[in-house]
Amino acid sequence: MSVTEQARRARDAAAELAVATRTVKDAALVAMADALVARTPEILTANETDLAAGREAGLSGAVLDRLALDAGRVAGIADALREMAALPDPVGEVVRGSTLPNGLELRQIRVPFGVVGIIYEARPNVTVDAAGICLKSGNAALLRGSSSAAQSNAALVAVLRDAVAGAGLPADAVQLLDASSRDSVKELMRARGLVDVLIPRGGASLIRTVVEESTVPVIETGVGNCHVYVDAAADLAKAVAVTLNAKTQRLSTCNTAESLLVHAGIADAFLPPVLAAFAEAGVTVHGSPEVAAHSAAVVPATEEDYATEYLSADISVAVVDSLDAAVAHIRRFGTGHTEAIVTDSASAARDFVARVDAAAVMVNASTRFTDGGEFGFGAEIGISTQKLHARGPMGLPELTSTKYVVTGDGHLR
Repeated sequence: MSVTEQARRARDAAAELAVATRTVKDAALVAMADALVARTPEILTANETDLAAGREAGLSGAVLDRLALDAGRVAGIADALREMAALPDPVGEVVRGSTLPNGLELRQIRVPFGVVGIIYEARPNVTVDAAGICLKSGNAALLRGSSSAAQSNAALVAVLRDAVAGAGLPADAVQLLDASSRDSVKELMRARGLVDVLIPRGGASLIRTVVEESTVPVIETGVGNCHVYVDAAADLAKAVAVTLNAKTQRLSTCNTAESLLVHAGIADAFLPPVLAAFAEAGVTVHGSPEVAAHSAAVVPATEEDYATEYLSADISVAVVDSLDAAVAHIRRFGTGHTEAIVTDSASAARDFVARVDAAAVMVNASTRFTDGGEFGFGAEIGISTQKLHARGPMGLPELTSTKYVVTGDGHLR
């Protein structure tokens, strides 16, 4: 089936979803969760096929980690759907309202986008998260995963479609596009009028391609070259703990710290313990000469290192002379995702927060907290690094648009 035909079916499904009650949508989400758990063995069999092919193709450890499923991960994915069912339904929410001087009643309410296309890499959990968050917000989902997860995604979508249909909603609310050819991506990007919005999730190359080539409106999600800046007024033990968590809690996510900036005033005291902690955790440090002076294990850093989203056990480290220099470094190399400062100075924290341009700014907290679940939004569709409509973790409200409802009594202009 062509992408165009799938998009037409999605539009028909979206028309039904738009008027579905919260009770019906929540029942579908719970049915999806129950079905995932009940059919875990077939999902894991499909996933092992993808993993075996990935190992044979030489995929990196980080990519294989994102691709891998086990019973615990499937259960966690199902739990996220149940948590989503418990969240408020954004559809129909009154954003603002008033009675105009002429007596007209004006309300701005949330409505679904309609058909949402998601293009993503490797992670099978995105298949379920995207399908769930689209359904809850009244949207039909066209899912285009990567070929490396083709079998896993096919198994997951088969389970989800059966559950959605069993709950009384159209199965075409969730559709998987062919991942064997780039043609499906191109057709999806040019389905303007059938697809209302595209959301790419993946590496810089994927996101850039979608943003530059799509005729469908795009919400740009986050390449994460995230920084931790350790200020002169930082508590050193706290700084080591925050930095290590930001880098190592999970290596393959967009909110993982990829660069560490250290104020020159505390570099001699801070670098030895943090470099030792990195060494113990198996992290390779790409550092400036000031950093290399503290450890022979430091690899000389290049300009490319400071601009890299590693998604691996690597981090770039530099010493800066001031908070101003740290901000300048972030402005040059940051991607507008998440930036963090560790400091006991309230004025330094305020200055950093005000001057750093990012979707999320952390003060004395790990970059790993930039996440829809951690923010209490439930499952997210991604982290938006753009500045229009949605920025930061995109929860249910961000998957809606609005329309105005004007009620009169024979009013004429």
